Amino acid sequence: MDGPQKNRREQPDYLSYLLRLWRVSEEETSWRASLESSHTGEREGFASLDALFSFLQEQTGVAPEASTDQNRNLILAKSKAQQ
Repeated sequence: MDGPQKNRREQPDYLSYLLRLWRVSEEETSWRASLESSHTGEREGFASLDALFSFLQEQTGVAPEASTDQNRNLILAKSKAQQ
């Protein structure tokens, strides 16, 4: 079986991480992150929030476009609710 069904089955139904974030001041203030799997203890480090988000999208099988659309819809819904 190919396509979305196959990819869906390869993705876990539950993920658990300890997230650490810290600010780094260089020319611009930026953020670093690390995730530690509560299942395996394995750690992943990230030089930017974008890298962290890309990793999470890969782990969950969420396409970046779908995630961006969901975020955009959430922001629009919040904006309309505040009006």
